[in-house]
Amino acid sequence: MAGEAGERWVALTGATGFLGRRLAPALAARGWKVRALARAPVSDHEWNGAAPEWVRGDLADGEALGRLVEGADLTIHCAGLIKARDRAAFFAVNADGAACVARAAQVSRTSGRVILISSLAAREPQLSDYAASKRAGEEAMREILAERLTILRPPAIYGPGDQATLGLFQLAASSPVLPVPAAPAARLALAYVDDVAAEIRAAAEARAGSALYAIGGARPGGYGWGEIMSGAAAAVGRDPVRLSLPMGVISAAGALADVAARLSGRAMIFGAGKARELAHPDWSVAEAELAPWALARVATELGAGFARTVSWYRAKGWL
Repeated sequence: MAGEAGERWVALTGATGFLGRRLAPALAARGWKVRALARAPVSDHEWNGAAPEWVRGDLADGEALGRLVEGADLTIHCAGLIKARDRAAFFAVNADGAACVARAAQVSRTSGRVILISSLAAREPQLSDYAASKRAGEEAMREILAERLTILRPPAIYGPGDQATLGLFQLAASSPVLPVPAAPAARLALAYVDDVAAEIRAAAEARAGSALYAIGGARPGGYGWGEIMSGAAAAVGRDPVRLSLPMGVISAAGALADVAARLSGRAMIFGAGKARELAHPDWSVAEAELAPWALARVATELGAGFARTVSWYRAKGWL
């Protein structure tokens, strides 16, 4: 599966996910040949002429991972779960799956550097099973790959195709009251999906070595909850009444969501762990955490990013 002389091959996991669908074309546009892992056949017409070379398999399939990374100059591990039924399910993908990718890259005689797309949540692993599993994935890959590994921690990502933040815009579009978490000092960095893809592509181009960097978005210092909720309302063209929501109410709602998830057997994004993440006062990114190339980049501000996201949702009939 080695490419012709002069070709640059990147092996990509998570190409069919929210971020991966934007990242694969961004890499191809810079001349990378993309080989991607997928559990099921993927229709090429969805990729507008930028379809990767597909390898059938999943993160537990060692043979498929070997074929994925063989001859690759770079491996980008972008796959992961943001919701799961329980802690074990989070760890099976976000930690064990990361270790499997690392071992495949380690065993291959022809694979090169590896970039892990982690999460800013990994900074606080005690808050949730998701955060703990992302930290465990970092540690597993670092132990196996050492200096070959670059870790990137994006904050909450939003943009076209995102289902996780769709509910925020649906609420802003339909409810007469918009709840705002009662944490005026809290700061939350947010990043538009194409900006995150650009940061990953920059890491690939910079041939970043063993390092851990955060991605800060347009405002690494973060946004307040009031600004985020008002921005969502403005993006959908409404101005509902703001209602201050005590963090204790959010915590109670998270506990109830966990009960509902256990009774239904369904994985839900929101639960007690996510409520603790939301209650955490500081999801900002310090300048010292940013990659050197990020300091000169211009990213998408919240208002413009929310407007593009809502436009996409409406075009697809999601909103």
